[in-house]
Amino acid sequence: MPYVQVRGRFVTFNVQGEGAKTRLIGLFTDGTMAMEVVWFNRIKAIRQSYNPGVEYVVFGKPSQFNNRWSMVHPEVDLPQAIQAATGMRGVYPLTDVLRNRGISSRSFHTWIQTALNAHRDIQETLPPETIRANGLMPLGLALATIHNPSDNDSLQRARFRLKFEELFMIQVNMLRINRARRSQLAGFRFTRIAYYFNTFYTQCLPFELTGAQKRVLREIRADMNTGRQMNRLLQGDVGSGKTLVALMSMLIAIDNSTQACLMAPTEILATQHYETISQMAAKIGLNVRLLTGSTPKKERADIHRSLADGSLHILIGTHAVLEDPVGFNSLGLVVIDEQHRFGVAQRARLWNKNTSTLPHVLVMTATPIPRTLAMTVYGDLDVSVIDELPPGRKPIMTLLRYDNQRLQVYQHLFKELSAGRQAYIVYPLIEENEKLDLISLEEGYEYVRQSFPNFRVAYVHGRMRPEEKDHQMYLFSTHQADILVATTVIEVGVNVPNATVMIIENAERFGLSQLHQLRGRVGRGGGQSYCILMTKHKIAKDTRQRLEIMTATTDGFVIAEADMKMRGPGDIEGTMQSGIPFDLHIANLATDGQIIQLARNSAEALLDADPDLNHLANSAFISEMRSTASRRIDWSRIS
Repeated sequence: MPYVQVRGRFVTFNVQGEGAKTRLIGLFTDGTMAMEVVWFNRIKAIRQSYNPGVEYVVFGKPSQFNNRWSMVHPEVDLPQAIQAATGMRGVYPLTDVLRNRGISSRSFHTWIQTALNAHRDIQETLPPETIRANGLMPLGLALATIHNPSDNDSLQRARFRLKFEELFMIQVNMLRINRARRSQLAGFRFTRIAYYFNTFYTQCLPFELTGAQKRVLREIRADMNTGRQMNRLLQGDVGSGKTLVALMSMLIAIDNSTQACLMAPTEILATQHYETISQMAAKIGLNVRLLTGSTPKKERADIHRSLADGSLHILIGTHAVLEDPVGFNSLGLVVIDEQHRFGVAQRARLWNKNTSTLPHVLVMTATPIPRTLAMTVYGDLDVSVIDELPPGRKPIMTLLRYDNQRLQVYQHLFKELSAGRQAYIVYPLIEENEKLDLISLEEGYEYVRQSFPNFRVAYVHGRMRPEEKDHQMYLFSTHQADILVATTVIEVGVNVPNATVMIIENAERFGLSQLHQLRGRVGRGGGQSYCILMTKHKIAKDTRQRLEIMTATTDGFVIAEADMKMRGPGDIEGTMQSGIPFDLHIANLATDGQIIQLARNSAEALLDADPDLNHLANSAFISEMRSTASRRIDWSRIS
């Protein structure tokens, strides 16, 4: 329910409960129906303030329980006080601590009026041309109007002005970083396409490149030939062929007498990349090594030596590649996979691996980033998108099934297994947790073994020792196991083309992005694949909506847009992975896409006309920019 005003009279007041549960309940009627008005604090003062039979206007958020309406801690005014007010009045968010101290939304309104009256001459912050071109309300008027709008139209104009300014500041800052990097940060100039790239392209490609892969490779090659450091974000849905593009980009670096490094967030994913890349690179005589936390000491020493003398062409690893002993002869290209899983301060250590020229950086993600988010959070990066799947891939069929349909689901699974296919069954927990009422992995593992006695079942979860985990994964990847029972550790880095079924238990416990990532583990071969979302029949409306989005589309970008609208931008970037790297006070990345685009266009127009922002007309704006930027750390150089 929204906040509402109700005009009427209190009939009775009663104090109920004892101790911490004491509450004051007033029965309030407008003459047609009655509702309970409840206070948990300041009970004595409130009881003395209001009298039965006197007309009041209560303002608050009503709720309904057992067909009875109630309103907790509303604001209460006399009708004449409401009539004296002009226009609309803002509702300000409050905490329980503030309410307990008698501070109301009206208190905030009064203080803001005092502040506005004391500062009537508010200096403009945006460039005059930007204000004129976008028909923006002046800043002082916008601030006054958003707190005291005379009508809805003026309120929307004030909101638009303040949202635009917030987003415009971000876009100008991002574009300045991008342009400065392009013009100032020198990088390797890779002019040659020679033996390694050409031989691989003509003789070793596992399949014909898609048009999207060719386009992205052209963009990367052009970046590497400018003499400026490349800083490019490569987006591609699960299974779109990003790893092949990364390898071919590395071959360009190697053809130009430098080395390449690929860093992945988990040992499973790093090992997967190593197996894929080393198998393809061996055909052209490249030296590829894997470095992780579990690499033996003797092998580490050998890797360090071959990196230093230049005989090691490609190093693939986890955080272990960031350690001080790891030094390169000449690092030309760094590829960072699933980059949002690394802290930016960790990635910064890669810059110490070269003593002079900065390596080119290619950041990869299989988590599709909505266009508005990419334009804002990653506005300082050049973005490439692989938006085609390799030929022969069939769309994954996604089905929503309930617990009472488990027999039919298992019959379908038996049919696939009998045809020689493999399957994943994913659980959200490792151990029994009665509080959440979820099926645990151990219980599920035993149930699956009993249900499919003629098939071998492997299991894997995040708390297993690496060697145990690797053994179980090996059994599944070599088809010595038919079913892999797992937690979300398989979300990234498992590539078994023969697996055609994924059953996700308690699917209501997963977010859209995570469900999409899990679904990407099947459909990697030529056969028809299935993702079955299992859930209870009684689930919340928004949960059902989320699961139905999964069944309606396999397009990761459509899912990402829907996910952002339902959950907000989430933990996309930041040194602690806790939200976007700037504070948005009024703009919303999920709903203000058009304003973001306008702000981007205006920022480009401003910097085209005044690249250094030294025109006198823009002096107030640059002052505001400096004030805002001084409160932030610039992580842009490390992606």
